[in-house]
Amino acid sequence: MATGLLLTTALPALAEGQLNIFNFGLYTPPDLIKKFEEKYDVKVTLTEYDSNETAMAKIEAGGHGFDIVVPSASVVPIYIEKGLLMKSEPSQMSNFKNVDPQWVDVSWDSGRHYTAPWVWGTTGVMVNTKVYKGDINTSAVIFDPPEELKGKINVVPQMNDVIDMAINYVGGEACTTDKAILKAARDKLMAAKPFWASIDYASFEKFIKEDLNASIFWSGATMRIRAENPGFAYGFPKEGFSLWQDNVAILADAKNVDNAKLFLNFIMEPENAALISNYTRYANSILGSEAFMDPELPKAPEMNIPAEFKSAAHFQVTCPTEVQQIYARIWTDLTK
Repeated sequence: MATGLLLTTALPALAEGQLNIFNFGLYTPPDLIKKFEEKYDVKVTLTEYDSNETAMAKIEAGGHGFDIVVPSASVVPIYIEKGLLMKSEPSQMSNFKNVDPQWVDVSWDSGRHYTAPWVWGTTGVMVNTKVYKGDINTSAVIFDPPEELKGKINVVPQMNDVIDMAINYVGGEACTTDKAILKAARDKLMAAKPFWASIDYASFEKFIKEDLNASIFWSGATMRIRAENPGFAYGFPKEGFSLWQDNVAILADAKNVDNAKLFLNFIMEPENAALISNYTRYANSILGSEAFMDPELPKAPEMNIPAEFKSAAHFQVTCPTEVQQIYARIWTDLTK
């Protein structure tokens, strides 16, 4: 109780000035930003990126001017190791009491010294079932695509998501050090690439209009597309797929630290966490937020892993440095 009182005193009730947020594209609710701006008299500037790799490269280069970044769990330890994040102690903020216990003492940030939870979901495959009538619960639709989908496939520009799925497809586990498996995954990726239209954070409109009909994609993003084109469905690859959480952190060289701390505390309030879920269509980690969420969200098929595929789910982890280097070489080969 004393700690909470101290923190409440340390954070200003009313702030002013700026807050510069660096987040994935189409991932920050405008109504959340407006509410924060009005509550604290802070002008928020949002800059978007398409991948963890892009974000980290920009931050490492310096001179970026950002206060907050939203890294995935698998890269948080790398950010911490490189000294890119501030030890802002979210676990001692007044709203941390709302965090679901399973998301409190997490492996990528034990004790939550650096990060507050944003949302969590899965990486699977999204397929237009009006075009392809076969099994969608397999990453074969990406790596050994049927004729109906060739040339209409997108692959998201997220190195770990793509390579992990390829490793699972050839019978290995993510972050494996088995060089034969890593080579098989690389070979499978390179062989499949000619059948893809793009490696891109493709606009939702391209799917809605059916210019693209399949993708390695995320559960919440699929739900947003399905709302506009009900032909699309989300598959949970039986060969293996990732569970993940994205997290909000303050950068070590942030200029607007007090405002950044206010924002981390703000998103751990149930009503505000629900704004994030309602917009992104992903689950959050804040108890009590369900009362403010769209009622169809918890029941959506993308949010509920079928029982027969639960054993194929694995939480995305940080690979050892030597494996990260091999992933990077594979990714360079694939994207050049």
